[in-house]
Order: sequence, then C-alpha cells, then structure tokens
Amino acid sequence: MPPDLLAPTVPPLVRSRLSLVRRTVLRRRRWLAAALAAVAVAAGLGAATTEPPPTVEVVVAGRDLPAGEVLGADDLATVAFAPDSVPDGLASSAEGRVLAAPLTRGQPLTDVALVGPAMTGDRDDLHAVPVRLPDAGAVALLRVGDEIDVRATDPQAGTTETAAERAVVLAVPVADEATGPTGLPGRLVVLGVGASEVMTLADAVSRSLVTFAWSTR
Repeated sequence: MPPDLLAPTVPPLVRSRLSLVRRTVLRRRRWLAAALAAVAVAAGLGAATTEPPPTVEVVVAGRDLPAGEVLGADDLATVAFAPDSVPDGLASSAEGRVLAAPLTRGQPLTDVALVGPAMTGDRDDLHAVPVRLPDAGAVALLRVGDEIDVRATDPQAGTTETAAERAVVLAVPVADEATGPTGLPGRLVVLGVGASEVMTLADAVSRSLVTFAWSTR
C-alpha cells in the first residue's frame, strides 16, 4: 500500500513518538554495538580462563607389545587420564622391565603386566619363580596361563622326579643368549608354584636336566 495512503491512519502523536525512538536508536547504535562487542569479549575471556578438569599422567604402551618384551623408552607413552578412570596397581617404573603378557597400544602399565612378584595377581597361593628350561623350542610352545608339570632328571643316577606340579606359566620372555646353572642355553620362563615347591624347583634347576609336560589333572 502506498505510504501516502497509510499515513493518515497513524495518529500524529504515535508518529511523533516513533520518529523520536528511531532518532534515538540511530544516535546510540554505535554505543550499543560497542557494548555488545564488549560483552562478547568478556564472555570469551571467561571461557578461556576456565580451569580444565584435573587429570593424572599415566604410562601406557606406545604400541602393541608382545609378551616377553623388554620395555624401552620408545615402547612407552604418557597419557592424561581422568582421576576416576585410573586403574589400580599402576607400575611405579616400567622402562627396562619385562612384559608378562601382551599389551595393546594405549593400555596402562600395571604391576601384574610386568614380570615380578605382583604378576601372580590374586593367586596368593603362588610364588613367581624364573626357570631356565634347556629346550628352547619346547618353551616356545608355552603360553601364559598354561599349567605344566616340571620334571627333573639326574643323568648320573638315571632318576626322574617331579619338581613342581601344575605350575602356572606366568611369562615367557623373549629368547636370549644367557645360560642357566647347568651351562645349557635353553630359554627362560616364569612359573607360578606353591610355597613348598620353590626350593625344590630351584634345586632341580641347578643340578638336574629339567623338562616339562602339560598337566592333565
């Protein structure tokens, strides 16, 4: 509708007040724009200064790691965890230690994952004992969690005795060039045995030819 036809329908007093409001807004628009900009800046600064949530630095596997790996600095990484997500039993040190079980990238390093006393987990009846078995090929067939009977053979007497029954394989470290007490190279394995079998097994390893068979009981 043309403006000249609309104008008579608007009372003069209303038109006067609308004109005043329009002039006031136009005069103060720069001030309003500056005020709005200041509010936006203040809000941005408030968001920027908000403290981040607390975190805990946790040592994790930097890549997929196999059981028996000797950990180096390149194998490890540090990740920020929320305090309520940190697992129990974190290892106080990991570099230079041997993995008892494989870890995937990003998995935290705990004591039970490393070769040591804690690797028996909740099995209070077991003691972790490192044993070097002479047949490296046979050791390569073992897996963590296997239960084996350890046999000790005296070559001179021609006798064979059981040094440990249902020993639990806790770790199978990577092959090395070291030799055991008998001078045979073999391969190291960490076994979980009962308290009464610790000394028997240690004596057998030092004086006899030690072999194993998977336990069927």
